[in-house]
Amino acid sequence: MAEKLLYLSRADVESCGLGVEEIIEALERAFVIKGQGGVELPPKPGVHPRPDSFLHAMPAYVAGLESAGIKWVSAYPANPGRGLPYIAALVVLNDPETGLPIAVMDGAWMTAWRTAAVSAVTAKLLARSGAEVLAVCGGGVQGRTNLQALSLVLTSLKEVRIFETSPQALKSYLNEMVPLHPGLELKPVGSALEAVKGADVILTAGPMVKNPSPVIREDWLVPGCLGLPIDFDNYFTPAAFLACNRLFTDDLNQLRYYQSLGSFPGLPEEIIDLGDLAAGKVPGRRNDQERLIGCNLGIAMDDVVTGGLLLEKAKARGLGTWLDL
Repeated sequence: MAEKLLYLSRADVESCGLGVEEIIEALERAFVIKGQGGVELPPKPGVHPRPDSFLHAMPAYVAGLESAGIKWVSAYPANPGRGLPYIAALVVLNDPETGLPIAVMDGAWMTAWRTAAVSAVTAKLLARSGAEVLAVCGGGVQGRTNLQALSLVLTSLKEVRIFETSPQALKSYLNEMVPLHPGLELKPVGSALEAVKGADVILTAGPMVKNPSPVIREDWLVPGCLGLPIDFDNYFTPAAFLACNRLFTDDLNQLRYYQSLGSFPGLPEEIIDLGDLAAGKVPGRRNDQERLIGCNLGIAMDDVVTGGLLLEKAKARGLGTWLDL
């Protein structure tokens, strides 16, 4: 009998019915395994065919969940102006026992939601108790998915300040998000300063560029805040990073790799892997005055774990197309 793999299109992936709550739970478990040494995760290599664009290869193996595979992902900031998505991706899952590929699936939907789920895991572990104000800088896909994920773990949240430079994108964001969050006040603001100053949690999701012009200053950060810059150092200035007492990251080795390429010119002295936090090896928030930052770079562990969840649901629902190897 010929070996086969299951191909899942974007429509198939979206039809699986995988909720962000399930992704948050699975990735929290995965970070515990990572902290226990059960994840193989080399820093992602990439090529850069156009300015501020990239194509990255992201392999991972999670021993505790028997998840193995790779994501091939691109990010092209000019694409939205062409009517194309900023992020495009494919994920290949392999059988850890034989190495044979068992599935190929669209990775764009996965990238959007697993990134948000990691933000939620970070906020669950590090946000100040009673956090009420969330700042969102960037109203694109990640600004949407992160709001939905964070609202599940920040149970005391009342106000969301959204800053978006494009009026059209801001209108679209509000039209979509307001009905989904009737218990929150979604407040559009005219500057990053208005969004960030006084906020308990700060999510930045702008385009990632090689030579950023960050604007968030250290004096904007109130005691006890948590920063979640999923766009690397594109919004937070080096001084703002340094104003934080401790920095947590989804992968310490990968952070050091990006530092060697010129990113993150200024970081706090104490930098902790999120896996060590999840596994209980280091303390989380020590008091309500600590300024903390969760700098999650996006790691392949998230993709192979989320991909495994999607594969299970697709098989159960009879989705996808079986292909011969």
